[in-house]
Amino acid sequence: MKIATWNVNSLKVRLPHVLDWLAANRPDVLCLQELKLEDKSFPSAEIEAAGYHAAFSGQKTYNGVAILSRSALAGIGHGIPGFDDEQKRVLAATVNGVRVICGYFPNGQAVGSEKFAYKLRWLAALTEWLREELKAHQRLVLTGDFNIAPEDRDAHPDWKDEIHVSPAERAAFAALTGLGLADAYRLFPQDDKSFSWWDYRMGAFRRNFGLRIDHILLSPALRDVCCACTIDKAPRKLERPSDHAPVIAELEL
Repeated sequence: MKIATWNVNSLKVRLPHVLDWLAANRPDVLCLQELKLEDKSFPSAEIEAAGYHAAFSGQKTYNGVAILSRSALAGIGHGIPGFDDEQKRVLAATVNGVRVICGYFPNGQAVGSEKFAYKLRWLAALTEWLREELKAHQRLVLTGDFNIAPEDRDAHPDWKDEIHVSPAERAAFAALTGLGLADAYRLFPQDDKSFSWWDYRMGAFRRNFGLRIDHILLSPALRDVCCACTIDKAPRKLERPSDHAPVIAELEL
């Protein structure tokens, strides 16, 4: 089973890239973030023609998440239960017995800001919900754009901004892994300066000035069957690309 995540930074703009990537890679599941479109504008016909079922939760201009699957989706859930939030950031579905949770984690803007406080509240609510989800689903994947680089090696050495690398954000990421979730990418040897996001400005991609903020976390049952996890930089080289690259985990199920 091949599961991938990709912040497309506008599905309307990046739809041709997504369709080409699906055709070339044929993942069983692709989780998308930052759709930036309302549900009525979701390209259901194009996704279906590509051979995929879709669940989605969108809003105009900002946020939005989707789960695309070659198999039928069951048990679809929207948002974090019990957390009052108008922002469309979380979508869950079960695919062939695997509970897949797709998240577009808050950016946080700046340490100490109101948006940063919201990010920490959101992360705490997500963690408590996942504690219960893991009791109900032995095979669970949490994936998406976390907007957190969990370790120093996940950020370019010259990254000076506190956001995405602050102790509070890294502690929140550690709380997720503390539930028993494993960072699929770190289960295998990886190249130094391996990132999944690069700013559009200052030639960041050319200079590999980036962050690894897109993650696939696996429950213990799935960690044991994960055989690979990679970052596909090819879409970042396209014309008008997303600023993120897809991350792919392969499971021997």
